[in-house]
Amino acid sequence: MHNLAEERPGRVPGTSAAEHLSPAFPQRAPRGTAGSLRAWQQEALDAYFAREPRDFLAAATPGAGKTTFALRLAAELLHNRTVNRVTVVAPTDHLKTQWAEAAARVGIKLDPKFSNAHGVLSREYHGAAVTYAQVAMKPRVHATMTANARTLVILDEVHHGGDTLSWGDGIREAFEHAERRLSLTGTPFRSDTAPIPFVTYAPDEDGIRTSVTDYAYGYGRALGDGVVRPVVFMSYGGSVRWRDTNGEEMSAGLAEDNTKDVTAQAWRTALDPEGQWMPQVLHAANKRLTETREHLPDAGGLVIATDHANARAYAALLEQITGERPALILSDDKGASERISTFSNNPEERWMVAVRMVSEGVDVPRLAVGVYATNSSTPLFFAQAIGRFVRARRRGEVATVFLPTVPVLTTLAKELERQRDHALDRKTTGDGEECPEADLLAEAERPDQASDELERYSFQAISSEATFERVLYDGGDFGFTAEVGSEEELEFLGLPGILEPEQVRQVLAQRQARQSRIQEERRRKQGEPPVSRDHQPMYRSLKEQRSLLNSLVGLYAKQSGQPHGMIHAQLRRQCGGPAVPQATVTQLQQRIDALRRLLH
Repeated sequence: MHNLAEERPGRVPGTSAAEHLSPAFPQRAPRGTAGSLRAWQQEALDAYFAREPRDFLAAATPGAGKTTFALRLAAELLHNRTVNRVTVVAPTDHLKTQWAEAAARVGIKLDPKFSNAHGVLSREYHGAAVTYAQVAMKPRVHATMTANARTLVILDEVHHGGDTLSWGDGIREAFEHAERRLSLTGTPFRSDTAPIPFVTYAPDEDGIRTSVTDYAYGYGRALGDGVVRPVVFMSYGGSVRWRDTNGEEMSAGLAEDNTKDVTAQAWRTALDPEGQWMPQVLHAANKRLTETREHLPDAGGLVIATDHANARAYAALLEQITGERPALILSDDKGASERISTFSNNPEERWMVAVRMVSEGVDVPRLAVGVYATNSSTPLFFAQAIGRFVRARRRGEVATVFLPTVPVLTTLAKELERQRDHALDRKTTGDGEECPEADLLAEAERPDQASDELERYSFQAISSEATFERVLYDGGDFGFTAEVGSEEELEFLGLPGILEPEQVRQVLAQRQARQSRIQEERRRKQGEPPVSRDHQPMYRSLKEQRSLLNSLVGLYAKQSGQPHGMIHAQLRRQCGGPAVPQATVTQLQQRIDALRRLLH
């Protein structure tokens, strides 16, 4: 088989060009072309060449530069003739094109249009960029190609090797005899117990077989190094109303501690483009983008939608708000990759709306403002989505992501720095039962959890209103509930777009103090008493609400002589809503208030 690396002895494809490129800072080099390696990239290379293992797993936070590291490693292995072919396996067609473009900038020619039908690599290429699905369809084609040359296989976002049984079996068959395999990941591993091909597992202190990472570079260290941006989460709550399958009208607050089903329906109602919640949040996000562009003139925004219908509706809302048509990226659009590239290279375009294809690996460095308008709640998807905004081009850039105040999302936002390895076993109790924590983690990480739950329901969204809740940053929260469009909200929407990580917390604390003074002055003018500024939850837990309601019903039953069931029925007629087990925190509070009035 003809190979360019063998045709030109002693020359590393592209290395001579890469060595003269600018460093990552102060002006960041294009993706995959940095000649001056970042400290972690050099550390990872040193760790690799200290052992030169057949399999190597590198975990680095999104935006840290995994592609640059992998391509430098590939160039060195080509140079010393350890390999004479490179195959990159990526999750999507867009990403394989992106890999090929990055490789070309350092002189490694990868064919992103290689087809299983070709069977043989064209003589002009060093290798191919393919997708996991492509390999799974015809693993023998890729096994033959791999066997015909000393091949380095780069498995980008290797956790996809466990997406389906066929994908895992396919890459195992295709690349079992590869000379070297480099596995890359930038997100927490999946929660199922299917082993990922070519990943090593070893028992931890509890005897749980856990993936072994050869080199790890987390978000916390990357933030300190200035490699990624600090992420500020603007959390928006509010009240929503909908009608369930039984015809019951339900009402809830997004931040309430409701059942999983009620939370999912409230969340979906908030994301309904026909309500007021999404237009209000998009207005706020657009204000934030305008403020950011004062400091970063090319800053762009991204709305991540649940499905195509919502994506189109959000694009229409943004066009009404901004007067400009946003870039609409749909996965079934053949021109999606080109549209992403156009948006990335056009600093005049403000907004992009997409469903899933920009959630992982897609490189649009100028994205600085995001709206998380999807009901996906897995740590894996969340980390991938937030990874689109953290890539730093110069020190001081700040990313802002707007979130619904849904408990699972606020928890994920506060645990952004948490890293998880892939466990093949589940922790058990002394009785041999799986620990509740393991069950909860598996449930939380199940793909499309919220979407799956909602398939059992058919409901009608009635109304939704947004409120600014608080800002989440570095595990803490800042600010107090305020109306959308108020001066208090603008205190946080107007944060500078350029801040060093150590300055963000200080500025947020200052804005919180200023917001508090604005609110207290308003209350003073209106003759209202001051309020406590402790960060207390707005509502009791669902269990506490039910317990309090039942206690008050019992007290009123003794006073009136009426049966408990009759009192509950009267409260339902008066306040509306379903029976107590299905009622939301808001509905239970309405009944509690009504009972207290009766008791007094």
